[in-house]
Amino acid sequence: MRIMGLDLGDKTIGVAVSDSLGWTAQALETIARKNIETDIERIRELIREWEVGKIVVGLPKNMNSTIGPQGEKAIEFAKVLEEATGLEVVLWDERLSTVAAERMLIEGQVGREKRKRVIDKVAASIILQGYLDSRMNRR
Repeated sequence: MRIMGLDLGDKTIGVAVSDSLGWTAQALETIARKNIETDIERIRELIREWEVGKIVVGLPKNMNSTIGPQGEKAIEFAKVLEEATGLEVVLWDERLSTVAAERMLIEGQVGREKRKRVIDKVAASIILQGYLDSRMNRR
């Protein structure tokens, strides 16, 4: 079963997907947000295409572990997504995932313009990989 990872933003949604064994995450695409219906429909298309069985949504928490306005948006989106897809949706702490993605891209000497285009899907892969690694560590 493949697992999908999502990094939600106000303007874009980064998408990543695991391999079929659930060991590694790969960045897939960045969805330009239009409205909730269109966003969900694109995610549903990707679920069908990649045969996804579970979704991990990044939950932005404040550094003191409280949930702010962006976290509330992620929680609400996760509820709508679970209802629309019928799949289990897991919220996963995403603190500093975008910072880690940016650092990784800079170290890989990716130019500023390209970084802007790929950072959200790279952040989604970092979120998903963290979730996959935690599952492996529990086994």
